[in-house]
Amino acid sequence: MTAQPSGAPGGERVIVVAGSGGPAGQAVVRALAESGARVVAADRIPREWADERISPVVVDLLDADGTRAWAGSIAAEHGRVDGLIHLVGGWRGGTPFAETDLADWAFLHDLLVRTLQHTTLAFHEHVARSPYGRVAIVSQHAAQRPVQDMAAYSTAKAAAEAWILAQADAFGGTAAATVLVIKALLTDAMLRENPDNAFPGFTHVDDLAQAVVDLWKRPADQLNGRRIDLSHS
Repeated sequence: MTAQPSGAPGGERVIVVAGSGGPAGQAVVRALAESGARVVAADRIPREWADERISPVVVDLLDADGTRAWAGSIAAEHGRVDGLIHLVGGWRGGTPFAETDLADWAFLHDLLVRTLQHTTLAFHEHVARSPYGRVAIVSQHAAQRPVQDMAAYSTAKAAAEAWILAQADAFGGTAAATVLVIKALLTDAMLRENPDNAFPGFTHVDDLAQAVVDLWKRPADQLNGRRIDLSHS
């Protein structure tokens, strides 16, 4: 199969990035805009972007009805939604298994699973109608290889993967849902603070951003239901 075109027939691609405020979100938003896409950058707090192709929005993704209404408004305004990149993150862990606080599970379930459920359900039909719809999340090796001091985190990541792979099963044709897997993310600030640390296996946020851009350069059948490992040896 030949690769699908990266441009959008009848207009530019419209891609939603949920969780756009962190280092990974900022890198992904900028890379998508530089690739020519119209990017809707969603986060919990307002942020200004020095690029007219980026449309910032504040939205509560824990509000199911509000998220669905927001998705409909984006589709109505732009006439299309070609992608959803879910980068809402969170972390709890570092304690022995027997000392796990289930409040951590409640926190991670809301951030990593519930927001994903609300956004994917809200945007599913819009993305499915695109001639090259893409949905992606970032996961971690712990989702499939849990460790005792990250029980709640590993479980939330595994649940998120299961959810996105179920969406992949619902897609067909030109749409694809993909899991991008990392060990951990690396930023320029981390490198400046620890110039002698090689950060083995870490994925720079710019490399993650390029991997997201590349989702529109590959055909759906190479991406749908796949786990793509971005960790570096």
